[in-house]
Amino acid sequence: ECILSGIMSVNGKKVLHMDRNSYYGGESASITPLEDLYKRFNLPGTPPESMGRGRDWNVDLIPKFLMANGQLVKMLLYTEVTRYLDFKVIEGSFVYKGGKIYKVPSTEAEALASSLMGLFEKRRFRKFLVYVANFDENDPRTFEGVDPKKTTMRDVYKKFDLGQDVIDFTGHALALYRTDDYLDQPCQETINRIKLYSESLARYGKSPYLYPLYGLGELPQGFARLSAIYGGTYMLNKPIEEIVIENGKVVGVKSEGEVARCKQLICDPSYVPDRITKVGQVIRVICILSHPIKNTNDANSCQIIIPQNQVNRKSDIYVCMISSAHNVAAQGKYIAIASTTVETADPEKEIKPALDLLEPIEQKFVSISDLFAPTDLGTESQIFISRTYDATTHFETTCDDIKDIYKRMMGSEFDFEEMKRKKNDIYGEEEQQ
Repeated sequence: ECILSGIMSVNGKKVLHMDRNSYYGGESASITPLEDLYKRFNLPGTPPESMGRGRDWNVDLIPKFLMANGQLVKMLLYTEVTRYLDFKVIEGSFVYKGGKIYKVPSTEAEALASSLMGLFEKRRFRKFLVYVANFDENDPRTFEGVDPKKTTMRDVYKKFDLGQDVIDFTGHALALYRTDDYLDQPCQETINRIKLYSESLARYGKSPYLYPLYGLGELPQGFARLSAIYGGTYMLNKPIEEIVIENGKVVGVKSEGEVARCKQLICDPSYVPDRITKVGQVIRVICILSHPIKNTNDANSCQIIIPQNQVNRKSDIYVCMISSAHNVAAQGKYIAIASTTVETADPEKEIKPALDLLEPIEQKFVSISDLFAPTDLGTESQIFISRTYDATTHFETTCDDIKDIYKRMMGSEFDFEEMKRKKNDIYGEEEQQ
C-alpha cells in the first residue's frame, strides 16, 4: 500500500493514506522497542536484562530479503527511495539436505568445492547454468531445441541429466519455488527465476539478497516520504469506521465522524472482510538467539531453505537470520525467523525441522496468519485489495501483486521507464543529478 501510494503520487494522483495503526507498514512493520513485541504476542512480564536495551531492537513481523536485481530494488532505484535507506548484503544462503545444511555455492570455485554434488554432477550442473545464462527468450538460437512456452522444466532437467538432489536445490534454493508444481509447467518462468538469482548474485558476490539497516519497516516509511514529496498526505492512528459505497462504487472513507471522499481506494484485506477469501495459512516463528546458527561459518546474516522433499512436505520451510550488524537487535543477539505454509492441524510440529537448526533458542514468538486474496478485483467497486504476504522470503510475489493492482487501477501495465520520465517532468533532469 505504501509503495502504491508513492507510485500513484508520482503519477500525479492526489493521495490520502490512512492507517489505523500508530506505525507505518501495517502487517509488514518492524516492532520497536522489544517490550512492544512481548506485548504484541501477549507474553507475560518484560524482556530480561540479558536482551539489552529495548530500543536497540527492530523486529520484522514478516521476514523478507530483497533480490539485488529484483523488482523491488528497481522500484526503489526508479523512485529514488534509495536515498532514505541503507542496505547490507546477506552473507550467505544455505540449503538443507539429509539433516545438514550446506552453503548454496555463490562462485564457481565454491561450486567445485561444494559437497552438495558429486564431480560429474557438478559438470552437468555447470553446463546447465551456462545454458541458463545464455538463454534469451527473444533469440531462438539460444533455445537448443527447448520451447520456452511448451517444454516443461522437468524435461529441461532431463536434457542436462540432473539428479534429484540437484533438481531440489535448483528449484527451491535458486528458482525459489515453494512447491514442486513448477516441474510440469513451461520452463520459461523457471529459467528467468534462475537468471534473476544469478544476476543478483553477480552484483555483490556473497548472496543475491539485500536487507535494509533498521529493518524492513524502513521500506514503507521511504515510500511514505516519496508520496509526501509529491503532495500525498499521511495519517497514522486514524481509525476506519466505514468504507462508503454508493451504487456499488466506493465514494469515500468514514473516520471519526468525517468522510474523506475518493474515486479509488487501495487497502489490505483486514479492512474489507466481506470482499476477500481465505486461501491458506502461514506460520512464522520469531526466535531470539545468543549465537550465530551452527554450520553457517558464524555468519551474522543468512537464509536457510529446507526443500519440502527433504522433510516430507508439500511446501518449503524458510529461515531468515539477521543480527546487530543490521541495527535490528542488541549487540551479540541474533533474530532468526522461520516460516512456512501450513499443511496440517499442528503447524508448530511442521516447522520443527527449522527450529531444531536454531537451538538453543532464548525466546520465541509464534504467529499463525490467515492468507487472504480479494474476491472483488475492483473493476466495478474501484476498491483494490492487496493479497496477504506469503511465506516466501523475498519480495518478488509482492511486487507482482503491486503491478497487478496498478494495472487494474490504471488500465495499463506498470512501466518502470515511464515512471522515470514522469519524475523528470516534475523535477527536471538537472536537479536529479
